Amino acid sequence: MTNIIIVNEHDEEIGTGEKLLVHQKGWLHRAFSILVFNDNNELLIHQRTSHKYHSGDLWTNTCCGHPNANEGISEAAHRRLGEEMGFDTSLEFLYKFQYRTVFENGLIEHEVDHVFVGTYNESFIVNPEEVADYKWVSVDALLDDVSQNPQNYTFWFKEILKSSAFMSYVTANLVLA
Repeated sequence: MTNIIIVNEHDEEIGTGEKLLVHQKGWLHRAFSILVFNDNNELLIHQRTSHKYHSGDLWTNTCCGHPNANEGISEAAHRRLGEEMGFDTSLEFLYKFQYRTVFENGLIEHEVDHVFVGTYNESFIVNPEEVADYKWVSVDALLDDVSQNPQNYTFWFKEILKSSAFMSYVTANLVLA
């Protein structure tokens, strides 16, 4: 059983709870999302495995997760990047946002999501228990596909992609076609 951090509206820790229970009750909790780019200005995205407790088979950002009780958000991001995608890299905090959505199976994702960005260009081997597929994709192609096929992407990933913080990062740091 994994305990994750429950927070208030100001992202201040107010307790911990078992991960599944937190999602059943819809309690606000701390989370992170990671966006890793390569030197070709492509974003690494992955398809979640079908047996995930929600959003199975959907495409999403490079990595996401929750810090465990007594674990810092940056420490958790690095841990999870290794567990899920099979590599680690330097990460920079970009911004955080809050969202709430209810899934078809009744679980509720209610998060303060801390978004990190990084760069990676080496080979890696993903964890097949976590990742069904992955690919590097240009931001332009990704935004076009999300616009045409929003049902193929996770809720939080679509929220990140339409944020001004993401677009500002892309404009300032990537050379787009």
